[in-house]
Amino acid sequence: MKIMGLDLGSKTVGVAISDPLLITAQPVETITRKEENKLRQTLARIEQLIVQNGVERIVLGYPKNMNDTIGDRARFSEEFREKLERRTGLEVILWDERLTTVAADEALIESGVRRENRKKYVDQIAAVFILQEYLDHLAESKKEENK
Repeated sequence: MKIMGLDLGSKTVGVAISDPLLITAQPVETITRKEENKLRQTLARIEQLIVQNGVERIVLGYPKNMNDTIGDRARFSEEFREKLERRTGLEVILWDERLTTVAADEALIESGVRRENRKKYVDQIAAVFILQEYLDHLAESKKEENK
């Protein structure tokens, strides 16, 4: 089984996919669209990646506000989740993504990626962080069950 992680932005979607053992998340690509609400091609590309990689579940970043309230970006993610579930038939889990883009940007800076190149990778890395947090949560839950 593989799980896909998505970081939904206004014009991009960062994509990451787990290994079959659900231990690590790897960046795959950044899907770009011209306008925020033009999602047909984005959904089609996600669907292609699901089929190519044997994905069985999706984790979608859920951008809650720092005070734990739901804003416009979170509502957009909820709508995108519904579209993804209808189109793919897969379970889509909303996962708190607060500060993942900041952490991704910092990781790229620490890695020495030049400023002009960071934009290309930040969404993918944010998707990796979202998915890795979810995978770590799954592993921790398994440990607790086995106690």
